Amino acid sequence: MAMQTTEEHRYWQSWVNSRDGQAGDFLVKKYLPLVSYHVQRISVNLPKNVSRDDLRSLGMLGLYDALEKFDPNRDLKFDTYASFRIRGAILDGLRKEDWLPRNTREKAKKIEATMEKLEQRLMRNATIEEIATELNMSVEEVQSVSNEHFFANILSIDEKLNDKEDEGHTHMIKDDKADIPEAKILKDEMIRELGEMISLLNEKEQLVISLFYKDELTLTEIGQVMSLSTSRISQIHSKAIFKLRNALIKVL
Repeated sequence: MAMQTTEEHRYWQSWVNSRDGQAGDFLVKKYLPLVSYHVQRISVNLPKNVSRDDLRSLGMLGLYDALEKFDPNRDLKFDTYASFRIRGAILDGLRKEDWLPRNTREKAKKIEATMEKLEQRLMRNATIEEIATELNMSVEEVQSVSNEHFFANILSIDEKLNDKEDEGHTHMIKDDKADIPEAKILKDEMIRELGEMISLLNEKEQLVISLFYKDELTLTEIGQVMSLSTSRISQIHSKAIFKLRNALIKVL
């Protein structure tokens, strides 16, 4: 593992060799920004009732877990390993809690039913505006409820896949090279559907999706790149996810 300074190397050695408390504190503080980064990215898809402090606490557990289990002799950077553990800890915590409010689930069902009714009537995909008008809701609320419900479904699907892949391999990092038939079929189908839908998004939506999910920029950073406010980027992101959801929901 590449070290940036002699001091960092010394702390890592002390931690690995004797679990020195001072070294542990230093490393936690050094990699704390990773927790904030993943909390910010995941919270984009969550309702306001989900406490960011709770997400941070889950992320911290992931960071501690990474420090305990990291093997510096492996050809793997700690940042990469810790990110895996932090994100996993947050998502695991969300799966265990019913964080989606009951009224949001009820609204999501109404939105889905209205969407189907409109599509049968119009013989095409219904727009967000048409659904919002039909339900007497704001466009922003339709986007928010749909995206939150969609993220909950993704977590549920991911949990089932993890259960199959991790059976008998508790506390191990999933082998991405392993050929799990069910997971591979689902993943390939989702990627194909997603690719087709992304190509139909407008230019700004495609750019926001690419910068957020491929380049892993935060919404604030994307706003700086595109010279738009963070709230505007959030709106573009929500609208794009709503469109993509209509394609992926068929696979889920």
